[in-house]
Amino acid sequence: MSTDTRATARTTGVALRAMLVFTLVLGVGYTLLITAVGQLALPWQSNGSLVQDARGETVGSALIGQDFTDAAGAPLPGYFQSRPSAAGDGYDGGASSGSNLGPENADLIAAIEDRQAAIEATEHVPVGAIPADAVTASGSGLDPHISPAYAELQIPRIAAERGLTEAEVGALVAQHTEGRDLGFLGEPRVNVLSLNLALDELER
Repeated sequence: MSTDTRATARTTGVALRAMLVFTLVLGVGYTLLITAVGQLALPWQSNGSLVQDARGETVGSALIGQDFTDAAGAPLPGYFQSRPSAAGDGYDGGASSGSNLGPENADLIAAIEDRQAAIEATEHVPVGAIPADAVTASGSGLDPHISPAYAELQIPRIAAERGLTEAEVGALVAQHTEGRDLGFLGEPRVNVLSLNLALDELER
């Protein structure tokens, strides 16, 4: 066997052993380590931030929005409604995306106008009072939050439907309004799932 052949064989052997070692260390060992740390230190977050109702049944995730509609897709009048979603058929974690349509796109404009008309009829407010997040999807299409303004817009309907006072529902919205991260990042927001669960608890 020539010197060049032996050198090539030796180099190939070293490369294969290195690949095997790094696959085990980084591909298997690191993955198991991070999984273990996550399960020990942050089990709720690591397992999807799943939310249970009063009966202990999983009803969703604190990180992914969902529709509150009936079998026909009509909004449930006794629940706060979420922000629109352009992810798949709606809040599809496997198809996270915005609409990618520009502000002058005819389809986007038509969709916004349809949503404005629906909210105008349901909430009995003028179009000018409807917040932007009520008629536009987020960049991920999975946003579980709405603005406090959109939540407040829905208070009269919720109160009338559930036989509560607007003050009671408004207090619940205030309790579930999250501030800016670190006091200055982002905007105040309301998690729709947790708010609706609190509504159900309020009536028990």
